[in-house]
Order: sequence, then C-alpha cells, then structure tokens
Amino acid sequence: MAELTSQNSFIKRFLLYSDIGLAIMVMMIVAMMIIPVPTWLLDILLATNITLGVVVLLSTFYVQRALELASFPTMLLLVTLFRLALNVSTTRLILLRADAGKVISAFGNFVVGGNYVVGGVVFLILVIIQFVVITKGSERVAEVAARFTLDAMPGKQMAIDADLNAGLIDEDTARNRRREVQREADFYGAMDGASKFVKGDAIAGLIITLINIIGGLSIGVLQRGMTLGQAGSVYSLLTVGDGLVSQIPALLFSTATGVIVTRAAGEGNLGRDIFASLMSYPRPLFIGAVLLFALAFVPGLPTVPFLILGIFLALMGYWVYREGEIQQTEAQTAPSRSSKEVKGGQSSGPSAQGAPVAPAPASPEDVMRLLTVDPMEIEIGYAIIPLVDPSQGGDMLDRIGTIRKQMALEFGLVVPPIRIRDNIQLKPSEYIIRVRGAETGRGELLPDHYLAMNTGNVEEDIVGVPTVEPAFGLQATWISPELRDKAESMGYTVVDAPSVLATHLSETIKRYGSELLTRQEVQKLTDLVKESSPAVIEEMLGVLSLGEVQKVLQNLV
Repeated sequence: MAELTSQNSFIKRFLLYSDIGLAIMVMMIVAMMIIPVPTWLLDILLATNITLGVVVLLSTFYVQRALELASFPTMLLLVTLFRLALNVSTTRLILLRADAGKVISAFGNFVVGGNYVVGGVVFLILVIIQFVVITKGSERVAEVAARFTLDAMPGKQMAIDADLNAGLIDEDTARNRRREVQREADFYGAMDGASKFVKGDAIAGLIITLINIIGGLSIGVLQRGMTLGQAGSVYSLLTVGDGLVSQIPALLFSTATGVIVTRAAGEGNLGRDIFASLMSYPRPLFIGAVLLFALAFVPGLPTVPFLILGIFLALMGYWVYREGEIQQTEAQTAPSRSSKEVKGGQSSGPSAQGAPVAPAPASPEDVMRLLTVDPMEIEIGYAIIPLVDPSQGGDMLDRIGTIRKQMALEFGLVVPPIRIRDNIQLKPSEYIIRVRGAETGRGELLPDHYLAMNTGNVEEDIVGVPTVEPAFGLQATWISPELRDKAESMGYTVVDAPSVLATHLSETIKRYGSELLTRQEVQKLTDLVKESSPAVIEEMLGVLSLGEVQKVLQNLV
C-alpha cells in the first residue's frame, strides 16, 4: 500500500510540473540542431523516438473516441520537430566522423545485411508506403472529417438548445455538450493541419537522405582521399541506416494519425471492434475456408499453409455459427420462461415428498387487483424485448420518459406510467398499444433494420421488406444497416426501430390524450396548481364542478 501511495504521489508531482518539463524538452530539441550530440546520447534519443512511436500507436488502439487524444495534433508537431532535430544531429556526425552511433550502424549492417543497395530499396519502399498510402489517405480523411464536423456544428447546437428548452437536460449539461462540440470541431480542424506535418516529414526525410549521400561521397572522395566505392560503402550505408531509423518511427506516427482520424466512436477498443465485425457472420468464413482449400491443391502452390489457414477459418466459422444459434435459442426461450413465471407465481410440479402442490387460493385483494386496468400499456413480442431491456442495450424506457416530459411541457398533459409487458401470443416482431385496455395501435418492428420512408420525393425503390409506417400510414421499407447511407442519399427518411415505436406511441398519446385525462388526474392537477394559486382554484371550483373542468381540459387536449 505504501508503494502504491508513493507511486501515485510521484505521478501527481510529475503532472504538476509537466508544463515545465515540456518547455525544457522543446528547448533541448532546439539545442540539438545547434550543439553537436555525442554518439551515446544520440543512441538514447533514437531509441526514445522509436519508443514514442510504438507507445502512441498502441494508445490509439484503446481510445473509444478521438477526443480522448485531444492533444494529438500538437504532440504530432512536437514529435516531428524532434525527429528533424535528430536528422540534423545524425547528419552532422555522419559527415564529420563517419560514425553516428550503434543504433544507426546496427540498422545499416544488421537490418539490411550491410548492403546499402538493399537498404536504399527498403528505405524507398518505406517512404512510398508512408507518403503515398498512409499519409495521403489520412490527409484526405482528416480534411473530410473537419469539413463535416464544421457543417454539423449548427445542427448539434440546435439539438442541445432544444433539449435544454424541453427540460431534458440542465444548464450545466448543455454547457458541457456545447464545449464538447466546440472541442470536436477544433480537434478535427487541427488534425487537418497536423496531417500536413506528417506529409512534410516524409518529404523532408527523403530529401535529407539524398543530401547526406551526395555530401558523404563528396567529403569521402575530395577531403579524405577515399575511392568512390569506399566512400559509397561507408557514407551510403550510414545514411541508409539513418533513413531507416528515422522513417520507421515516422511510419508509426503516420499510422497512428490514420487510426485516429478513421476511428469511429465505439463501445470498446479497436481490436475488439475489428474482431466483432469480422466474426459477426459465419458465411464469409466458410467461403474463405473453401477458397483456401481450393488453393491448397493448385499445382505449384504450397499446400500446408493454405490447408492450415483453411482449417482455421472453417473452425472459426463453425464457432461463430454455434454462438449465433445459442444466442438465438436463448432469445426465444427467455420470453416464454419469464411469462410463465409472471403468470404462475408458484410451481405446479411435485413437491419434495412427491405430492403435488396445490396453488394458493387468491385473496380478495388479489381479485380486486385483477380488475384494475392500466391507463396505457404496450404489449410486445419476444423479438422486441432487447429494445426495451436496458441490460441488453435497449433505450426504449428512456425514450418513453422523454415522451412523457414532452407531453407535459407541450400540452400540459401528465401521461400516467406506461406499462410494457411481453405477450407470447403476438408475432415475435409485433407490438400493440392499448389505452385503458382497448387496442389503439399495432405495428411490427425489425430490431436490426432501419425503416426507410418515402415522403413523396423518391422515385427509385430500395431493396428491403415493404411495410407501412404505423404512426402516419406512409409507405416504407425495412432495410439492412448497410443500405442506410444509400437510402438517405436517395431521399428516403431513415429511422431506427426504437424511433418508429416512440413516434407511434407519441402520436397515440396525442390522439387519445383526452381519455388519459381522468377525473383523478384533474384532481391532481388542481391540487398542484392550488399550492401556488389557491384563490384561482377556489374561484374556479365555486363556479364549475370537477367533472366540468375535466370536460374543458379534455376538449383542450
């Protein structure tokens, strides 16, 4: 415990003076460009550069939102400056002493086998990968993300103001959301510029390497009396090693930049999201396994690698298939089991002694409770349960709470609590809305699909399951998630399944609000108003009865 306390206090002290440490580091980077650096210190700095690249790249794998690394653009600028200072220091040592430390020598002799031609080819390949592939793509993604983020700012601000005016959030929450929207716009704008640093660093590395080779050959031949072959062997090998030591961390940072700007908000780290995406469907795995098995028996191709990979994909596909079957079975059996538990209350099986247990007689209170009718309820099929179950990620209960608040603010109607229960007699994807026991609306939902509604401006049909939007009776189509962007570009209005149910419920409340406003609810409203305006209530009830007040309010609703 004492060790943990000391470690925490050290971290707190380090964070407290981190601004001073950063200033000292920047001054040291500037000094590296002016003052010669000894080879032993240069080895440490080169290793530090590689370590920074690895740590930053791995950190991007674990962020769920880009704003978790809000300082990344500035960090990218400082690291680029540090890497250029290292290039200046290594160039000085190579040209003056023909020695740049053990790290560069190791990259020149061991990594590329002491062959500067091979090293030059590897260096050019790394530059092409970084400059043409990763950096170019990251730059374009950052530019588009910055543009879209700025275009979406007014809409996000209006949504925050609407939630604040509706009473869904308080002033502090609205202020924090506005600040986060501004930070997001600033971040992607900064990333648009920071991607230029990565691009410029790749170009600078290539130019510095060419200058080093020309300068080294000139010094070796003209000043040190070497032959052209000797000078090329010494200076070219060191220069190629320097280029590799510089380009590998640059490649790591450019990859980290690409990961950050392409990272969509997720619920887990990058590895979990990628694995979940690839392992969601067994069919591609089985098809890939068949293809690999076919390649394993093509003459001339190695059989063992393709055979092993084919077996691996087949096993993974079988595992994904079995997991899907198990989850589907649990989803089908859970609703019926819970319904039986709710209906029964006691076991009808034999007791421990073998005699059947008779159900307990219902008390008069239980019978009277059965006569109570819920003001409003929603019956759902078992396939819709995940939409209303918070433990399965459903947010329907929160949406219903929001609808009740909106009705209170917009119409002054206090909607009574809405009961939700599963009904095994319904279709799996069907639901019914009831007001005081009477059916007022019915519809079907496909939880894993989106509803594309044709508002009259779309002429082209889209592939999906035809249906009718339950609230307004519009012609619509249930589409798969991958067709959502296409449907929106074609002009369809696209909403998810919970929004369809929420809209239907909201319109039902508006249509049958007068039936929900009972005399007891009117009494509650008058008691509430009486606390602030007792004279008004006394004068009103002196002229009108409670039933007459109810009729007036029902007509207003």
